[in-house]
Amino acid sequence: MDADRTILVGKSVPASGPGKPEVLALRLANRHGLVAGATGTGKTVTLQVLAEGFSNAGVPVFAADIKGDLSGLAAAGEAKPAFVKRAEELGTAYEPDRFPVVFWDLFGEQGHPIRCTVTEMGPLLLARLLDLNDTQAGVLNIAFRVADENQWPVIDLKDLRALLTFCTENLKDISGTYGNVSAASVGAIQRQLLVLEGQGADRFFGEPALELTDFMRLDRDGRGTVNILAADKLMQRPKLYASFLLWMLSELFEQLPEVGDLDKPKLVFFFDEAHLLFNEAPKALLDAVEQVVRLIRSKGVGVYFVTQNPLDVPETVLGQLGNRVQHALRAFTPRDQRAVRAAAETFRQNPGFDVASAITELGVGEALVSFLEAKGTPSVVERALIAPPQGRVGPLTSAERAAVIAASPLRGKYDQAVDNESAYEMLAKRKGLDEAPAEAAASEGGLSGMLGGLLESVFGTPAPKKGQRRPPQSLAEQVIANAARSMARSVGKEVGTVILRNVLGGLTKR
Repeated sequence: MDADRTILVGKSVPASGPGKPEVLALRLANRHGLVAGATGTGKTVTLQVLAEGFSNAGVPVFAADIKGDLSGLAAAGEAKPAFVKRAEELGTAYEPDRFPVVFWDLFGEQGHPIRCTVTEMGPLLLARLLDLNDTQAGVLNIAFRVADENQWPVIDLKDLRALLTFCTENLKDISGTYGNVSAASVGAIQRQLLVLEGQGADRFFGEPALELTDFMRLDRDGRGTVNILAADKLMQRPKLYASFLLWMLSELFEQLPEVGDLDKPKLVFFFDEAHLLFNEAPKALLDAVEQVVRLIRSKGVGVYFVTQNPLDVPETVLGQLGNRVQHALRAFTPRDQRAVRAAAETFRQNPGFDVASAITELGVGEALVSFLEAKGTPSVVERALIAPPQGRVGPLTSAERAAVIAASPLRGKYDQAVDNESAYEMLAKRKGLDEAPAEAAASEGGLSGMLGGLLESVFGTPAPKKGQRRPPQSLAEQVIANAARSMARSVGKEVGTVILRNVLGGLTKR
């Protein structure tokens, strides 16, 4: 690997003649890529080789670790006979190495916690996360609009619940301003929030929110940090996983400045199990993903999708992926056969072999590769042996992971959640202020208190709240009450009403 120009991914194995190194040009690495193949064909090893190459070149990496295998990047590899032999076939010596790794975990169990605010997630991704229909998604958009106009920060789920409660209590005013908002729709959103909270998402929404610049760190030797997201438990909640990854991509797009084409990317993302990003995604979301993937390269970010089947990625996105590594596919079903044909057709054909047949014949550690060349055109597809990784192939032990976390440069920054004043506290304070005048009037003494007692005597005392007893009347209150009842009985209802109207200054009407 030439740290200034390319990453060595493997070596081609043509039918005749010597092979050639298959390399990924760093200055074209932000044109995105795809690593595909059936389970057990070597996708994770290829991902590790690419991550190591980027790190050595001073490019930070983010990767979701589905099975825990990528954690081995933090430990030096072993000179196994198979690795040594493969390195010799590539014309290099096998050199074990370890890499600067920072572990992350949405649940804070196997790495630093990752949090974002509800406002940062936004109504579009949140509606998908909550599995809302169009009507409910519209109500959620209105709720966000109300919060924006009142400057109520919506940080965590309790803030969002308080905001929805406010909308329910003010349905008439909000509906008249923004459009119809029904209590049923708000109730449906509230129920979905309970489900989401039960899945542990309440630990994801909050502060301190993740600063994406912390993904873009270098170590003392100038190597890029490999940020590994523990995703084994997260995969049990696929919508939360997909929404989180899409949120990160959109945040990078919004926050990073335009830089054009650089000598190497500022950051590279690997999205494993990429099909989860697009499953049941509404068209608006797919359009947003396509736009971000197309434009984020000018921000210096490369995006690499890792999936079993190329058909898992929409064509509009697939067309943006210039660097490709295709491991073996199995053509057992009609859909598998379509996937093989589709994968074969996306490559620049090599007259030396049949690409579709080769895809089904590849062994473990072999792949079809095509990387962008000098002018940005894809190279002719080649059958290649993938280079051995320098880090450990396989997961760290719990003790090894704990040691890496303890030595992390970000230790202590995100570990403790912070509950700052936000929509929940502001709405509670607002509600308290609204109720204060009424409570003060009810407890006020003097003439107004006596008049209140007179009204209660004539029209009936309000029923006490649940669990409270009606307070006993004083002697003065009893005298006034008896006099009022006697007067009302003696002069009749009509005269009593006139007297009351005169006493209260016309507050009561006939």
